[in-house]
Amino acid sequence: MTVVKAKVSESGRLSIPAELRRAIGLEHGGDVVVELDGQDIRIRTVEQAVAQAQALVRQALGNRPEASVDAFLAERRREAERE
Repeated sequence: MTVVKAKVSESGRLSIPAELRRAIGLEHGGDVVVELDGQDIRIRTVEQAVAQAQALVRQALGNRPEASVDAFLAERRREAERE
């Protein structure tokens, strides 16, 4: 774990030190997700947040091919053809 001191301005802006931005792939800036977990603030890239959400869905649904988005859309197309 890397710990560095940073400062929040009166307007609420936080400058994230370069070594931390580099570590998560934000050396040139980018979108992030900011979460409040009790008294902890977590900052993650959007890509990290999406990957975690996808992993949770895979865990919840298991490796069932019929539970995929592609399978869902294929079923909807079949239903539309029958109408």
